[in-house]
Amino acid sequence: MDLNGKKIAILAANGFEQAELEVPRDRLTKVGATVHVVSLAAGEIKGWDKKDWGRSVKVDKTLDEAAAADYDAVVLPGGQINPDLLRVEPKALKFIKDIFDAKKVVAAVCHAPWLLIETGIAKGRRMTSFKSIKTDVANAGAKWEDAEVVVDQGVITSRNPGDLEAFSAKIIEEVKEGRHSQRSAA
Repeated sequence: MDLNGKKIAILAANGFEQAELEVPRDRLTKVGATVHVVSLAAGEIKGWDKKDWGRSVKVDKTLDEAAAADYDAVVLPGGQINPDLLRVEPKALKFIKDIFDAKKVVAAVCHAPWLLIETGIAKGRRMTSFKSIKTDVANAGAKWEDAEVVVDQGVITSRNPGDLEAFSAKIIEEVKEGRHSQRSAA
């Protein structure tokens, strides 16, 4: 699969689950996509690697510098800290919602479906998430499924780092095939 000419944003803050940012970033880059790590501030953000702080990742653009119109998809890594920080940031929520409203791919893994709840995207969708937020997802009006990857009209969700290969492959497929353009008006 070839994603040359496609641009993908990975929206993250400090405390992102290390593998949940790095695996999709590396898979998307490998198939030719331009991938930008977008965050709240310039510099670097620090990952969380299983039970302790992990490696830092360079921020390519701040939310003030990034425009949803410039991207074909947004990837939302989980971890507990990262999506909790982002879900109280109006600029982050607007960025996600703008990509969704433009009928582009929105992909969230682990605890990142909290962001889909906060933006209203979860309501009425089939989704999965980390098991500890299953009730949050269901209470937001989504139909929760226990599957490694769930796709509902361009919204891709996965449960945990063990699902990252399937998650990454589905992002590539959805962006490549343009399935996001089939989403009806929400």
